[in-house]
Amino acid sequence: MIKSLLTLPRTVWLLGLVSLFNDSTSELVYPLVPLFLASVLMAGPRALGLIEGVAEATASLLKLFSGVLMDYRGHAKGWVAGGYGLAALSRPLFYLASSWPMVLALRFADRVGKGLRTSPRDAILAGAVDKESRGLAFGLHRAMDNAGAVIGPLLAAWLLARGVPLKNVFLWAIVPGIITVALALSVKEPSVIPAANRLPFSWKMAGFPLIYKRYLLVLALFTLGNSSNMFLLLRAKELGLSDYHVPLLWALVSGVAMVFSVPLSALSDRLGRVRLIIAGWGVYGLFYLLLGINGFHAILLWPLFAFYGLFLAATEGAEKALVADLAPSDMLGTAYGWFNLIAGIMLLPASILFGWLWQEISPLTAFGFSASCALMAALLLKFWVMRAQP
Repeated sequence: MIKSLLTLPRTVWLLGLVSLFNDSTSELVYPLVPLFLASVLMAGPRALGLIEGVAEATASLLKLFSGVLMDYRGHAKGWVAGGYGLAALSRPLFYLASSWPMVLALRFADRVGKGLRTSPRDAILAGAVDKESRGLAFGLHRAMDNAGAVIGPLLAAWLLARGVPLKNVFLWAIVPGIITVALALSVKEPSVIPAANRLPFSWKMAGFPLIYKRYLLVLALFTLGNSSNMFLLLRAKELGLSDYHVPLLWALVSGVAMVFSVPLSALSDRLGRVRLIIAGWGVYGLFYLLLGINGFHAILLWPLFAFYGLFLAATEGAEKALVADLAPSDMLGTAYGWFNLIAGIMLLPASILFGWLWQEISPLTAFGFSASCALMAALLLKFWVMRAQP
């Protein structure tokens, strides 16, 4: 394992460092947003669902747009650096937010940056290694991304525990944001990324095999139940966790994902992506069912959220590696564009529906709906998607 990691190209490691610093600033801000909305701006689950749904879904269109243009032009670096730059600029500005529409605007800017960079970056990663190492490469990237997601919440918790006002914590996102952009500008694109010599873009996904299209449909079903992770943090707060423990809980999730991302994603190179994804979606369904139950002690949240970290480790790298396995090699940018579009745009109905079910019926109804979507998607992936394998 160590030898294989050391043989990965410099591009893979550099993009991992970019994600490490980016997520250290992103996850410094992310777990504080639901607290900021609830305790400072007095906004509830419905506003949170609208904010996360609109920001993610609108930005998802840019993930397809940037992926298609990357295939057409054969270059990705500008999209990657620009996307990280926009996100780095928006996060410290939460300090100035005085209403939830301002939070919506800043989350939108942050997600637009993500939309610009994600598909080209994933295509660079997939093109930098051969098929037998894709799981390992994406696993390393996710591990370093999650390492940053540990640093950010830990820093946020430390600052809150020392009495720093919640709004002032947002200003600490400036320095790692600057480092992120500097590293992104130093990335060199691998020569294996193809130039534009392909079919024109088609909304009917001309040129993509049936199995890839079915995979996206099942992903859409899973994502319909995969609302914003901010609801998980809001639920933890509702179940009795203190403010400064909330970012620590999210740091635990990221820490577990960091530790297990590389070995589990590398395992998908040997045992198959689908088996790992199905197992991860099953873990997700069980986690949501348990979190929806009222009345258990807040101390049980810690092992439960560690369990959620295993879901992230098992699926994040494998899902993206499977895209490159199923899609034509000369359309990777567009393939990741469609993948990221589906995963992101479904967050709008998912988050709005989840927030409505929670507020109008009960938390158990909302979490139970998400669990059922995950379990149904796992069955369809096994017994419907893979039947289209030529």
